[in-house]
Amino acid sequence: PGPGPGTIMTPGYARAVAQMAYAWGWPMVNMLSRRLMYAQVPMKGTLGPLPVAPLNELAMLADYVDPNIRIVAHPNQDVVYGFGIFALDQEPVVVQVPDFGDRFWMYQICDQRTDSFAQASTIYGTRPGCYLMVGPAWEGDTLPGIIDIWRSPTNTGVIIPRAFMADTAADRAAIQPVLNQIMMYPLSKFTGSLQTTNWQKLPALPDPQASAASRDGRETPWVNPDVFFKQLQQVLVAVPPLPSEEALYGQFQALLAAADRDPTIAHILKEIARESEKQIVDPLFFLSNVGVKVAHNWTRPFNNAAFGTDYLTRLAIAKSNIFTNHMLETTYLYQYKDENGARLDGKNTYTLTFPPGRTPPVTGFWSLTMYNQKHFFVPNEIKRHSTGTKNKALQFSPDGSLTIYIQNKKPAAGEITNWLPAPEAEFAMTIRAYGPKEELINGDWSPPPVKIGKG
Repeated sequence: PGPGPGTIMTPGYARAVAQMAYAWGWPMVNMLSRRLMYAQVPMKGTLGPLPVAPLNELAMLADYVDPNIRIVAHPNQDVVYGFGIFALDQEPVVVQVPDFGDRFWMYQICDQRTDSFAQASTIYGTRPGCYLMVGPAWEGDTLPGIIDIWRSPTNTGVIIPRAFMADTAADRAAIQPVLNQIMMYPLSKFTGSLQTTNWQKLPALPDPQASAASRDGRETPWVNPDVFFKQLQQVLVAVPPLPSEEALYGQFQALLAAADRDPTIAHILKEIARESEKQIVDPLFFLSNVGVKVAHNWTRPFNNAAFGTDYLTRLAIAKSNIFTNHMLETTYLYQYKDENGARLDGKNTYTLTFPPGRTPPVTGFWSLTMYNQKHFFVPNEIKRHSTGTKNKALQFSPDGSLTIYIQNKKPAAGEITNWLPAPEAEFAMTIRAYGPKEELINGDWSPPPVKIGKG
């Protein structure tokens, strides 16, 4: 499929194909860049506020993520996170699932396309024990001590364990023995039984990228337009086409071949990469441009981590909120505006009131998280960046409704337990609903409006 070898490619045609290639390939080049960075990690440790590990291993936090995190935008403080990148072309890996008891948990396991391919969560009834994760070409049988085999469509991908933790000292202590059994390691290190690591004693590691670009308050950049098309060639080799994508691959391969033999086309690719980053990718950072607009100016995706050939939503989430859980595992709802369509701004006060019995319908838990203009946490006097199920002191009204007070200045004493502090400037908010019920998955339930003032 695609133009035959040596076909002359005009600059105009090259531009058209290159734009599509940039939009299509950006999430996968992002993942490739992360793998290259993690290949430099010498041991399990912390890189600033983030847990890191060598390829084919993972590392866990022992508490909520540090509010100063900048490596990944749009974080949250409802769960204890882990993170690992697998490279299954090197070796299969073993993934440990401890007995979480009644605690809600899930492992996000996605391929290089950022699509989920394995089910591991409370909502699936996943059994405790050891699971084997293999690449697309692996051949073998289930080993003694292995419950099941998870086959990844690509050799590169990520695993992100999430375990709910209430915001109390008692639960911080109670969760530690469970966290210590969350591990991933090469099959060659499998002993037949669960291994443990004390995640409270991770060493601090120097940043191999120095993260200088993130010091202005933005997320660490993972895609460099100047080398994008060189990395795209690696993606086309490493990531097999989906059904019906063969012709698309043919177009992209013909484009790269034309650039190899024609300096004019090569120059065009560099121009298009820089233009596309600004004109196509950058606007998708804004959550108001992500997914579908639903009631009261909220927006949401309906196919997170199940993108398939929906290249627009895959790219939008990769830019704004990469590593979302599967649509059946978590619903994400984003808000930039008040009930009148005006931009949310800390110079105003707002309320969000859930009617009686109308908090997000979940089998797990829900949260409302506050972000600044760049989708990171903002320091505040009560050190609260989200509220919801984890906040046991939330006060419901006598009629059963729940009002969240959203403002920069400290509210009246009786409202502090329900206060979500806002920055002084423009801000964004996200509702996360873990274990969404059917009415949330299909869109029958939507959040109420964000009302300006307290009336």
